[in-house]
Amino acid sequence: MKKILMVLTSHDQLGDTGKKTGFWLEEFAAPYYVFKDAGVAITLASPQGGQPPLDPKSDEPDFHTDATRRFRTDQAAQALLASTNKLSAMVARDYDAVFYPGGHGPLWDLVEDAASIALIESMLNSGKPVACVCHAPAVLRHPKASDGQSVVHGKSVTGFTNTEEDAVGLTQVVPFLVEDMLVTNGGKYTKGADWQPHVVTDGLLITGQNPASSEAAAKVLLSAVGVA
Repeated sequence: MKKILMVLTSHDQLGDTGKKTGFWLEEFAAPYYVFKDAGVAITLASPQGGQPPLDPKSDEPDFHTDATRRFRTDQAAQALLASTNKLSAMVARDYDAVFYPGGHGPLWDLVEDAASIALIESMLNSGKPVACVCHAPAVLRHPKASDGQSVVHGKSVTGFTNTEEDAVGLTQVVPFLVEDMLVTNGGKYTKGADWQPHVVTDGLLITGQNPASSEAAAKVLLSAVGVA
């Protein structure tokens, strides 16, 4: 049985706005069920362990999907999410792949988290795929390849666009823009239309642009670990 680690944020403050943030429900739920329905063993982790914070906006009716509605009636999945493992205790060799759901939370904690950086470097150095969706490609900011370059250097990648960030009114709130960071780090950044699915694969890196890309990115990751 293949084993996939899903890494979620523990950060719940949206800059200094006084508003809450966290992970985006669709970006967790859709991949979770792609993996679960394929018979993959799923482990959840976050920097602090326990219940990761949900971005309350992602649970509004306008953002509900089949996957989020399924999650809301799935007590086993809710219990699993409520008791995530501490990320620092996770070891790359125990997993076949890692998946990072987005939401704005990762911009503050997972990007700078030493355990996350080490996990990504170890996975890639071991020939194991790393997938990130929406804001989660931000976690690729600091990890380095064996040659000392950014892991996105020379790689085709995507992530939440500057125009999408502008549309949600948070350009001046976030610590940095995902699109700009990927370009600055030498990534070959591409994007589809705002809010439409767009997934890019380059070697072991799988990146999705936005919430609409989460299910497709999860399916690509399944394929990458040899699960049809």
